[in-house]
Amino acid sequence: MDSLLNIKTFVLVARYGGFSEAARQLDVVPSVVAKRIAQLEKALGTRLFERTTRTVRLTEAGEKLSARAGVLVASFEDLLQSVERDESRLAGHIRLVAPTTLTMLYLGQVLDDFLARHDRITLEIALQDDSVNPAERGFDLAISGRTASYEGVVEIPLCPTRVVACAAPAYLGDRGRPAHPAELSDHACLAFKPSGLNWAFQSARGLIHVDIAPRLLADDNMTLLRAAVAGLGIAILPLYIARNALASGALAPVLDGYPPQENWFKAYVPKRKRQVARVAALADWLSARLQAADWIDAVPAIADWHPQAPRRPGRQP
Repeated sequence: MDSLLNIKTFVLVARYGGFSEAARQLDVVPSVVAKRIAQLEKALGTRLFERTTRTVRLTEAGEKLSARAGVLVASFEDLLQSVERDESRLAGHIRLVAPTTLTMLYLGQVLDDFLARHDRITLEIALQDDSVNPAERGFDLAISGRTASYEGVVEIPLCPTRVVACAAPAYLGDRGRPAHPAELSDHACLAFKPSGLNWAFQSARGLIHVDIAPRLLADDNMTLLRAAVAGLGIAILPLYIARNALASGALAPVLDGYPPQENWFKAYVPKRKRQVARVAALADWLSARLQAADWIDAVPAIADWHPQAPRRPGRQP
């Protein structure tokens, strides 16, 4: 058991890049972490970290151990947790990675509600908009709207990502309204970096793909919303982000006859985690909440992002 504890300590030091944060996660003092790492290095006969006064970096041997140690520790913890399957008494830690804006606007509340129901669960959330392989990164579950598939990972469809191509009326008045996706080459495009520089639109004859040279490239949809409302170009935005600006007239839809290709939010769960009770319960919870027909309307209101954005009659500034 001491060896397993030392390996778990090693995994945390490697994950957080230092003894102090690993000690905080383990609720021990840093000297205890240093002692456990020293014991593990002695047992293996090699150094696992290069240490300076400011940094802790994995050695080549440490990199090799890190690639498999996280799986070993997670599998052991899953074994212990699998003994108790009473969902009303779910317990243990869950590591989750999810999209930034969706989590800030909606998923955060969904996850809070899950924690409120299961008071013995602890949750660690990482916000990232690129698609992540949870099996390789040590996560129990990943949520993504990006198209991806990973070996050894189960995909659980949650809900479609409804998107809209839109621009500010001022921009359209100045630059004109595109009638076909091919005309986007003559327009300023505001692009979401994780989605790439090829936009896909639906048509009666199938998908139309357009390569764009963006005026603005960002990995945050709220930044793109602000830029679109400011009249800087055409953006493709999730409806849960753009809906208030569309309703107020700050943005107007474009290319109505060629809707952008929809994708799906999915939960990605490593196969070895699929039968872990707490992970399965969270996946089921997310599926039920995101499949609700009115979930987009439950997203908190998005403030106007530009002082010149049109306002509804009678609305106070």
